[in-house]
Amino acid sequence: MGNKFQKHKELRNEQGSGAKRTAQETQVPKNDSDDLGLIMNEMDSKLTVKDFTFLKVVGKGSFGKVMMVKKNDSGEIFALKVLKKKSLLKRKQIVHTKTERRILSNIENPFIVSLRYAFQTPAKLYMVLDFFNGGELFFHLKRDGRFTESRTRFYAAEILLALEELHSHNIVYRDLKPENILLDNEGHIKVTDFGLSKDSLVGQRLTHTFCGTPEYLAPEILQQQGHGKAVDWWSFGTLCYEMLTGLPPFYNTNLNIMYEKILHAPIPLPKSLTREARSLFLGLLERDVACRLGRNGATEIKEHPFFKKTDFEAMLKKEIDPPFKPNVEGQTDTSFVEDEFTNEPVKDTYVPATNSMFAAQNQFPGFTFDCKNDQLVQKLDQLDAKTEI
Repeated sequence: MGNKFQKHKELRNEQGSGAKRTAQETQVPKNDSDDLGLIMNEMDSKLTVKDFTFLKVVGKGSFGKVMMVKKNDSGEIFALKVLKKKSLLKRKQIVHTKTERRILSNIENPFIVSLRYAFQTPAKLYMVLDFFNGGELFFHLKRDGRFTESRTRFYAAEILLALEELHSHNIVYRDLKPENILLDNEGHIKVTDFGLSKDSLVGQRLTHTFCGTPEYLAPEILQQQGHGKAVDWWSFGTLCYEMLTGLPPFYNTNLNIMYEKILHAPIPLPKSLTREARSLFLGLLERDVACRLGRNGATEIKEHPFFKKTDFEAMLKKEIDPPFKPNVEGQTDTSFVEDEFTNEPVKDTYVPATNSMFAAQNQFPGFTFDCKNDQLVQKLDQLDAKTEI
């Protein structure tokens, strides 16, 4: 099974700011001026890469890498995603990267990674995210081969709640796969990497970009006929199938054969699957979008017999204990991160000043973000309110 997973992974595509207030805008009594000054000083401070100590590489992709870092003033541990602007420009990923930054700063959900800070240099973009060291779902699938139905159902329920949240904000995720699902130290899932997501997809509106990871592409993406939120339910079905059986349903090392199977082959349903699981896959892996389970929203998936005993309200509150708890020793334990990443040199590499760098440097206005500024703006609003009493 390990060799299959390695070939499976090698085939994968790697494609994978708060409003600022000034003192003049707020009229406050003199006895509040000290508070205002402290707030404004805090809002004016800007992070740079020098505010972090680099600890280990924990991920790598086409456009840069992800490193575990420590924030020097607080000692907090974060994941720092570093992207090279010229690579993004060359691969036409400017819009996708702006979308990722926008989504991560606006979504708060227990099963979605949160953006804490974002800043840039002329050559690079930096996104500071919550760090979770329970490992990728792919790591655990590779090690265990497959999951039990109860463990699959638990992860599937939390992923379903994450996708429901995204869809409620008119966001289609488009890159659901085990590598993009992290476990925290308690064993709950966190959806990460929104580099292929699309926002502002209201109602039944369609988009036409050909993107995603081959094994998880919905038929309508392959046919380039336009796609909407329903592509996430196809990928969700593919991921659930992989968790239960060990490989995606239409997997093949030959890309053309795999695409042909996605479009036309019957869904392989091993006898080891329960009736409820088979029914779920027949619904989610329906090629006719109008008939696909989830076409009317996440609720109809929640009501499927496969989730009959799942209390989604309790799941959302994290009141259900995960079936597996990663055995990690502290925040900086990377025993569940692949050695291919942690063995990489830990440094922020220099990007020489070239024409391609200069062409890309001004493509990301407004990229800077500080989650604390949102809280500080709320404090300013409270000071406003005090003057109105």
